[in-house]
Amino acid sequence: MSSNNTSGSDIPDGINPDLWTAWMELRKECYPDLIEGVNPSYGYRPTLGAGIAFDVLFGICVIGHLIQLIRFRQWTSGLMMVGAITEAIGWAGRTWSAKCPYNNDAFLMQITTLIIAPTFFAAALYVLLGMLIRILGRQTSVLSAKWYAIIFCSCDVISLVIQAIGGGMASSESNKEGGDTKPGTHTMVAGIVFQLFTMTVFAVLVLDFLRRVYALAKGRRDGRGGLTRNMKLTVLALFVSFVMIYIRSVYRTVELAQGWSGYLITHEGYFIGLDATLMVISAGIFLVLDPAVLLRHEMIKVTTNGSGKEEQGTTTGNDSEGQGGVRE
Repeated sequence: MSSNNTSGSDIPDGINPDLWTAWMELRKECYPDLIEGVNPSYGYRPTLGAGIAFDVLFGICVIGHLIQLIRFRQWTSGLMMVGAITEAIGWAGRTWSAKCPYNNDAFLMQITTLIIAPTFFAAALYVLLGMLIRILGRQTSVLSAKWYAIIFCSCDVISLVIQAIGGGMASSESNKEGGDTKPGTHTMVAGIVFQLFTMTVFAVLVLDFLRRVYALAKGRRDGRGGLTRNMKLTVLALFVSFVMIYIRSVYRTVELAQGWSGYLITHEGYFIGLDATLMVISAGIFLVLDPAVLLRHEMIKVTTNGSGKEEQGTTTGNDSEGQGGVRE
């Protein structure tokens, strides 16, 4: 590397200083037209219409979950809201990039936020399963409700830290002509793979939870199901949201593993279909099937009766009113 410095960056040996200066200025300014032979960091110009549409959709999710948070004060609503805010910021960056395709700040704004936003959605699912365990009883799960939050949310934090470190490494190298972004990219992939592993374990525990619930219900003499209609709707929402996040995580793992010039990352249609659309569904399903509403009566009972309810593992109520759970 040369000791010369232009625009705050070292000029690599053999690179024309004027061309280097022009490239660095291009990445800092808003140049609206594509230059033949010079690709933006995306490998394409992001679509303005898509940026606006997803900003609106995630904005609706933010407002909806904020209203639910104010009304019912449930962690699930708060986590979904934070995730939707993060998604909206990322899509604001892509909208900015549609107007300024070479701007590096806009690119970094979207890559750092959209890679981590689903982590908040996943955390909401961990909390939601804990709510169901508190309602239906400790014997419906291998872990207690509080340990779900401790273990899986801790794993989310670890995943976020790994991805953030990788993103910082990659962005630092991207400011250098010929910089090696592979170490940072591989670190980001490691963070997503860790998140994927965590969600796989979570899926196994959800299936075990359902097995235990139905096994307990089958052993009841009245033969009634262990899950009320409202609980089944809640589990349906959890399942849909989980599948969306899981598919997206697989896609992003493959995408980043291919590198910044790979086929998936340089074709916007895959990103819209396998990331943005799936995340809208993941957050939006809880606006329609809000666990804070569906499980309100059951959670009030658990709160009223104290923490002993989780250990004893029983709830009662009128099934037609959406109350109750595993019955003795």
